Amino acid sequence: MKVMVIVKASQDTEAGVMPSTEELAAMGRFNEELVRAGIMLAGEGLHPSARGVRVAFPDGTVMDGPFAETKELIAGFWLWQVTSMKEAVDWLRRAPFRDGTVEIRPVFEADDFGEALTPELRAQEERLAARLATRSA
Repeated sequence: MKVMVIVKASQDTEAGVMPSTEELAAMGRFNEELVRAGIMLAGEGLHPSARGVRVAFPDGTVMDGPFAETKELIAGFWLWQVTSMKEAVDWLRRAPFRDGTVEIRPVFEADDFGEALTPELRAQEERLAARLATRSA
């Protein structure tokens, strides 16, 4: 199963406080473990919301950051391939975080959409996935 591991923002991340060399090194070691184990597919940190925008639909109205509710904001993410939610939690417990909250959510897979994902739509998804795979290789 694929999961998104969502690192929630804090007052420090929203203020643009950068991690120390020690914190970066610890996270680098953890990421290396994830890659060696075949767990990590992607992972990135995000700039503070002050550098972002939100687009509201249906009219496409653009709102500039920063955004008020820190608890609803994201400071970074990973995409992991795991066998279960328990495995994801076990890996996350090894992460070098000192505080905060991290959320783990399953990513939809094609079979989750049932009959709504027609053979034509499934073929389209497979073509896109193949093109993306050649980009990252």
